[in-house]
Amino acid sequence: MKLFSKIPDESVALVLTSPPYCMKKAYEDSKADIKSFKLQNGKALKQSIRVLKKGGSLCWQIGYHVKHSSIIPLDYLIYQLVESINKNKPDDEKMILRNRIVWSFGHGLNADKRMSGRHEVILWFTKGDDYYFDLDAIRVPQKYPGKKYPKGHSKEGRYSGNPLGKNPSDVWEIPNVKGRHPEKEDHPCQFPLAIPLRLINALTKEGDIVVDPFMGSGTTGAACEMTGRGFFGADIHEEYLVIAARRINEARSGELRYRPDVPVVEPNQKDAVARKPKTFKW
Repeated sequence: MKLFSKIPDESVALVLTSPPYCMKKAYEDSKADIKSFKLQNGKALKQSIRVLKKGGSLCWQIGYHVKHSSIIPLDYLIYQLVESINKNKPDDEKMILRNRIVWSFGHGLNADKRMSGRHEVILWFTKGDDYYFDLDAIRVPQKYPGKKYPKGHSKEGRYSGNPLGKNPSDVWEIPNVKGRHPEKEDHPCQFPLAIPLRLINALTKEGDIVVDPFMGSGTTGAACEMTGRGFFGADIHEEYLVIAARRINEARSGELRYRPDVPVVEPNQKDAVARKPKTFKW
């Protein structure tokens, strides 16, 4: 909370973060649980909303609290916390949920008592109804760019798709940062650079200020360097601050290792690793 004490009211365009899930990870308190999750995030959300400009955005990337093969969807708790903060606020200061973005990834730990979790969620709120959103900055290629309006239509013969691309889906397929991923650092729960790059480009203008109160390995800060945004971030672990500072400096110098934000493609069936073996030994 020391970071927020230095930030004036309504001075930030975007708060973008991924807080701890309170499952006793290496960077969490040994007593971490759902009660501490609500307390920690309640305080951070209240301060985040205070510093956010009217028309600014709040993006909370979150997954599930897992214990004994039982899960709690943490985005549900975040939504409840935001709604409790909204009470008695004027309409132009209320946080409004615009999208529940599903981040889908194909790999991770395999569960044996339930289906394996392969997605997390980003809740995108705006402060009031008059907000900034640059759709053109994050359009994706048209699936059928040559498609035209049919015979008899008022626009018959003209191309039906936007030449800049289509409106992106609220389901994002982006590989998670594990194993030999080029962005992998000595941090157990990194999110990929593609996530903050998309959100920063869509929800802020060049020169705007972005804040990440749980910045971990500094991914949001690196994305800000790459897009010409100002950045404030904090973490309580010195070893992660060292990593974050290095990555932000690497982004500034153009030396940062990262995976380009390109579609995930199916493996080439000519590769032996992608073919089903004739015999299989477990």
